[in-house]
Amino acid sequence: MELPGESTEPVKIEKRGLSELLEDMAKTGFQGRKLGEAFQVWKNMLEDKEVTIFLGLSGAMVPAGMRRVISYLIRNNYIDVIVSTGANIFHDIHEAVGGKHYLGSAHVDDIALLRHGIDRIYDVFAEEEKFRKSDRLIAEISKELPSDREFSSREFINHLGKRLIERGAAEDSIIVSAIESKLPIFIPALGDSSIGIGLMIARRTGVNIIINQMKDVDEITKIVEQAEKTGVIYIGGGVPKNFIQQTEVIASILGFRVNGHEYAIQFTTDAPQWGGLSGCTFEEAVSWGKISVTSKKVQVFVDATIALPIVVNALEELGIERKRSNASFLD
Repeated sequence: MELPGESTEPVKIEKRGLSELLEDMAKTGFQGRKLGEAFQVWKNMLEDKEVTIFLGLSGAMVPAGMRRVISYLIRNNYIDVIVSTGANIFHDIHEAVGGKHYLGSAHVDDIALLRHGIDRIYDVFAEEEKFRKSDRLIAEISKELPSDREFSSREFINHLGKRLIERGAAEDSIIVSAIESKLPIFIPALGDSSIGIGLMIARRTGVNIIINQMKDVDEITKIVEQAEKTGVIYIGGGVPKNFIQQTEVIASILGFRVNGHEYAIQFTTDAPQWGGLSGCTFEEAVSWGKISVTSKKVQVFVDATIALPIVVNALEELGIERKRSNASFLD
């Protein structure tokens, strides 16, 4: 066996931008190299005018301070579609209407926190009563919707976001940025979140809002069917990852010519050997037809709260201008 032609290159310490640093890191080893490669693949995605880019958003990214990063991606057309956990969008709504998350500690008496009405998300704190206020706000807004039709989660979030904008919600929020940019947000497990709690509160008062998750499947698959190419960025894994991945399978079953996602990036702390989707490799996804055999793909085994600010700031330095994909515009 012959050695590859390129050797590793030690990272230089000098005054320069993050984009130059990541380019250098792509010539190192381990997860440092993968972070540099993720930057390169995302840059290639942004420069490809035919690709529609999906963002899968899981984990507690908003409580951990990633809200403005996602908002930046939306407003600068660095992504075209979001599939999120309900929790991230709930926490975004909470902050958009003035709620806070606080610098806390992972080393604390949780029984004492319970007594004081403080919720803990690892080392981030929040006020339970303020969360419940946001739950009740969602319930109140949902009562405006007609009960004689079914909504996809995208349609419901679109309505919710518009009402929040009327109430002066913060412009740097994910949901506000998405509404103003006409970018669709899907929440395929909507009931598994405080948004679901808000809808349940409304239901107990006689307001029956029906969220048809199969409409979600249909709507997002139509985006894939209309796209020239697709690319994916996964923050963590879970339901958002599979919901995006399965669109390629569904479209192919329906007779559309799809080849799997042409670009794929994932930032995750999960490992593949446990057999779960969050850690499974893109190579495994090739066997399902979800990822193209010729795709540009990279997985970085890293905390996304480290990777996202670094990579997105590096992309910002490049000043890439991109138009939204036509495939992602829905009625």
